[in-house]
Amino acid sequence: MQFIDLKNQQLEIREKIDQRIKKILDHGKYIMGPEVYELEERLADYVNVKHCISCSSGTDALLIPLLAMNIGPGDAVITTPFTYIATAEVIALVGATPIFCDIYDKTFNINPENLSRALDQAFSKNLKPKAIMPVDLFGLPARYRLIEKFAKENDLLIIEDAAQGFGGNIRGRKACSFGDVAGTSFFPAKPLGCYGDGGAIFTNDDDLASKLRSIRVHGGGKDKYDNERIGINGRLDSIQAAVVLEKIEIFDNELLLRNEAANYYTQNINKKFITPHTPDKYFSSWAQYSILIPANLKKGEIMKKLSERDIPTMVYYKIPVHLQKGYLNYGYGRGDFQISEESSQRIMSIPMHPYLTKKNQDLVISALNDSV
Repeated sequence: MQFIDLKNQQLEIREKIDQRIKKILDHGKYIMGPEVYELEERLADYVNVKHCISCSSGTDALLIPLLAMNIGPGDAVITTPFTYIATAEVIALVGATPIFCDIYDKTFNINPENLSRALDQAFSKNLKPKAIMPVDLFGLPARYRLIEKFAKENDLLIIEDAAQGFGGNIRGRKACSFGDVAGTSFFPAKPLGCYGDGGAIFTNDDDLASKLRSIRVHGGGKDKYDNERIGINGRLDSIQAAVVLEKIEIFDNELLLRNEAANYYTQNINKKFITPHTPDKYFSSWAQYSILIPANLKKGEIMKKLSERDIPTMVYYKIPVHLQKGYLNYGYGRGDFQISEESSQRIMSIPMHPYLTKKNQDLVISALNDSV
């Protein structure tokens, strides 16, 4: 059984991908070729924003906006400690300080009710709060109505970390369209992934889009050899763009299949496990299906029982960011974010992808239910 099945997906589109790769080999424009610009137009249209700027990874899709917004030393960016390390990493890389804010226990997304406390912490550290970086964890968009309200009241920018969220929506408004700017990832395991590293940035701000494009290519301007600002090498290569162009053609159908699989899990997994919650009018892309193990049971033992039946499992995330060695200097400790810490102790992800058969789901469900 596959945790994420890319092989069956490839069978659906292999011939078309081969044709696109052949065209790239023929025209020889391997980096920022015509496929890249075609993809940017396709993605902007899909999300319904003015600008899509492709880039080399989901991490760069967050780093580049921070650079473009001149966020750096002395600034604070509020985010969640329950996320992949790249979220906090890019804040630290530009010299700013991550200020952590705890999550909801049902969705694992940042809880806007805790934003005021985080803002006070930033001021107490003599920092200037500049932005909020919510994460659309496991494919579910964060609670943007409340986040946007808070940001407006406190003159904060919003950088949407939609690395896992592309394809999700709230009342039809798609992930990557919230806040001032958004970044997503095309890492192969993502719902919309390429066959290497890749990412994209989205915004409706014309001036910001111009800066993002410049920073993506070493800070370049009109003259290739007269760079206007400090930038990075963040370009997307043509082959990865070609892969995403074919994958997006089957993406909406795959999202429906992911949601069918998620609903089947939720309906049939023993209620002693806490299954994911999707709020009303929210649509998840189900990058992961993560459950909480009953508090009286040991996660390792349950994972071992599933492994004995050849069922793969993963843990996202074993250690919250504020407790990881590289981030202890920010002054947080155990007990500061109780929901994030408890979730890390109890969370476990099970197989989730569009090609998951009912037979395999029943095997997962049976193994879980037999373990409690």
